[in-house]
Amino acid sequence: MGEEYSPTVVVRAYDPNKDRERVEAVERTCEVGPSDKLSLLTDMLGDPICRVRHSPAFLMLVAEIGKEIVGMIRGCIKTVTCGKKLSRNRKQTDTANHVPVYTKVAYILGLRVSPNQRRMGIGLKLVQKMEAWFRENGVEYSYMATENDNLASVKLFTDKCGYSKFRTPSILVNPVFAHRAKVSSNVTIIHLKPSDAKTLYRRRFATTEFFPRDIDSILNNKLSLGTFLAVPRGSYTPDTWPGAERFLSDPPESWAVISVWNSKEVFTLQVRGASRVKKTLAQTTRVVDRALPWLRLPSVPDLFRPFGFHFLYGLGGEGPEAVKMVKALCGFAHNLAMESGCGVVATEVAPCEPLRFGIPHWKMLSCEEDLWCIKRLAEDYSDGAVGDWTKSPPGISIFVDPREI
Repeated sequence: MGEEYSPTVVVRAYDPNKDRERVEAVERTCEVGPSDKLSLLTDMLGDPICRVRHSPAFLMLVAEIGKEIVGMIRGCIKTVTCGKKLSRNRKQTDTANHVPVYTKVAYILGLRVSPNQRRMGIGLKLVQKMEAWFRENGVEYSYMATENDNLASVKLFTDKCGYSKFRTPSILVNPVFAHRAKVSSNVTIIHLKPSDAKTLYRRRFATTEFFPRDIDSILNNKLSLGTFLAVPRGSYTPDTWPGAERFLSDPPESWAVISVWNSKEVFTLQVRGASRVKKTLAQTTRVVDRALPWLRLPSVPDLFRPFGFHFLYGLGGEGPEAVKMVKALCGFAHNLAMESGCGVVATEVAPCEPLRFGIPHWKMLSCEEDLWCIKRLAEDYSDGAVGDWTKSPPGISIFVDPREI
């Protein structure tokens, strides 16, 4: 008997001029997400690399056998908070007398291998090639996110690539209904300027895990629809807003903040695997709502066709009524998404995030336990105050970068 044939796999950088159509063909053959969950359908900008193009440094690789593209992977690099230490000058910080400790991290996303080319080590080669680029750029840690029940992905990264399970945030998804959500009249919502938003985030949330050091780049990005602050009625109005510095020097007892990212302009989503019964029930709610609009029924939008969404990030707040403020902000965000023609509003929070109780969501569309895995790439740590970040306990909150969604 002859030796078993093993095709040569070439991993190289993605070339948008000649690879785009073939990469999109592979994307369409790969199911993303479990049944009845949100799954990536197509890239609205027509360029598969656009999901990471807004990051400070990014790369997309493809795996090729002959002239056939059989896999791809995306990666981006940034600097984020990995811990905190006591401030030597406590007057210059508002984060509980601590200052952030930053580290250079890389994020892996969009790993795809053609179904008929799996179990050939292609995924491993793509990850290893991407990690080599990370190391060349001085990255200390690499991490990725996947569904907790995606056993093939988890096994690849934990068993073969040396990653360890790190964080389990929750992805909360809420449909955008045909009627405007009610926003409490006891809450005032103020649209912050990017400069005020940057000041607020840096002064109050810079020590939150994964907080990006280039937060100003995110807030000024064309996909950022704005940062919104909720305060008790009578404390401030848009006309009496004094600016972030004065607000932080004497804030109201309770307040909350959230930012909105227009993911609709990057790619669309679609719910796959739903039964005919569920599709019929969803359509019935829309028919009844159109016939009886005064009832304001929560009709289910058509999520079985491609739709866009808004992503909420930078969630934070303080005070005994902070959850109430978050609920008002989510109602405001729902109305903003409705005006933009979105199908859902989504966010991602730490499992112990106390403000998550103010975030409306549907359990059947959400993921209660997303899985983040991490790996240490550098031999030396950037700061001894943190040590090995991969072994650190989770905090109450986490900052999810909208550029990586």
